[in-house]
Amino acid sequence: MAHDADPQGASSLIERHSIDYIPHAERHGKVWHQGPFWFAGNFVLPTLVTGFIGPSLGLSVPYCILAAILGVGLGTFFMAFHANQGPRMGLPQMIQSRAQFGSRGALLPFAATVFVYIGFLVFDVILAAQGIGVFADVKIFWYPVIIALSIIIAVVGHDLLHFVQRWLTILLVVVFAVLTVAAVVHFGLSTTEVGADGGSALGWTAPGFLAMFSLAAGYNISYAVYVSDYTRYLPATASAPALITSVYAGAALSAIWLMSLGSLLAANIADADPVEAIRYAGNLVFPGFGTIAVLVSVLALISIMGVNAYGAMLTGASAVDGFREVRPTRRLRIVGLVVVGLAALVIALLIPEHYLGSFNSFVLLMLYFLIPWTAVNLVDFYFVRHGRYAIADILTPGGVYGRWAWRGLVAYVAGFLAMIPFFSLSFFVGPVARLLDGGDLSFVVGLVVSGGLYFLLARSLDRGEEARAITSSQQALEGHGDGTVDVRR
Repeated sequence: MAHDADPQGASSLIERHSIDYIPHAERHGKVWHQGPFWFAGNFVLPTLVTGFIGPSLGLSVPYCILAAILGVGLGTFFMAFHANQGPRMGLPQMIQSRAQFGSRGALLPFAATVFVYIGFLVFDVILAAQGIGVFADVKIFWYPVIIALSIIIAVVGHDLLHFVQRWLTILLVVVFAVLTVAAVVHFGLSTTEVGADGGSALGWTAPGFLAMFSLAAGYNISYAVYVSDYTRYLPATASAPALITSVYAGAALSAIWLMSLGSLLAANIADADPVEAIRYAGNLVFPGFGTIAVLVSVLALISIMGVNAYGAMLTGASAVDGFREVRPTRRLRIVGLVVVGLAALVIALLIPEHYLGSFNSFVLLMLYFLIPWTAVNLVDFYFVRHGRYAIADILTPGGVYGRWAWRGLVAYVAGFLAMIPFFSLSFFVGPVARLLDGGDLSFVVGLVVSGGLYFLLARSLDRGEEARAITSSQQALEGHGDGTVDVRR
């Protein structure tokens, strides 16, 4: 994969890199920036909606909060450990999968990832338009405007996304700290709230706790496909413990906060929906503050839409490159982002509003496809190859990692199949999930089966050939004093 010469270099406003390697001369940024990036990234309305599930199943707010803490605490563990891959490899997250699945075999997790990105883009634009609907509820106008804003942020790229997320974190903390205090003072946190329907009391239910725990864990695990995209510019010497801790803290704290707030609102507001619940709680502070909180939430949604579009572009380009060489130019980034934006716009305009529940199940199904991937990817990085890869060969479809890597594919498929009895969707509930009253523990099964099987299969890898490829790769990547990279196929 050849990187085009660029006389403007890293000083240009629009990011020039896409699925290519980030040379050491262009590495920049601070580890602590990852904290606010992932805090704002998770402080969005879909996270709040996740907190609604507990009260809807009869679970009281304190138990919802406990389930969120335990679930997010576990799920973020897997997500955060992907952060260390970015600075060590200098590559986006999903293209790294070629080392485990092959340049063409990686199309399986690539496809699921793109569907998840597009799915969240659609869900986010619908929620954002509902928030702006306080001024005008005209989706044919607002959908294109919202998507266009997110695409512009993504076109400028990595540094702007980090900048926006850092400042959004300050705004979100200030506004929602006030809103949260008002909600807690007004509603309280007693163990037997009156249900949202005004009738049944909430308390302990095992199915509700298990569902809330599983959903909270799976929600943050789903961010695993994003992480290295936003750590790959960090210097290779960045402290791994500090980096993982920063990502973990940002992603976990915001998720626990917003899921807990969602549970509190759902338990006390009849027929709560995310936009109206925030407006209601905000207006407890003073009339109009709820509208301010909603609009701040819309800004956070537009920013995370930029993150989703950016990731979809990188993953889509990686998939195409496995079959036909693409040049990682600015034009590729811009064209790819426009295609992603148009796809999200068409789906958002066509999808009926009453279909949102089923659409969320579709997104959840796509997340099921990502659980085996994260297990295989993390086991390979930390326990099989210990972070040492022939980067040039990852970027070369015919390199040492091949086009189809059977070990990763077998482990992936085995993990996915093992998860099926544990699935809990609106249109399918597996036999084990049915015994658990709809509780979904599929992510645990997928992680254990795929990760464990891949570790066993990887013992037969030819590490000698790869060691020689690593040496050649290092020479190819570091042989240019001007900071450019030229990897020939």
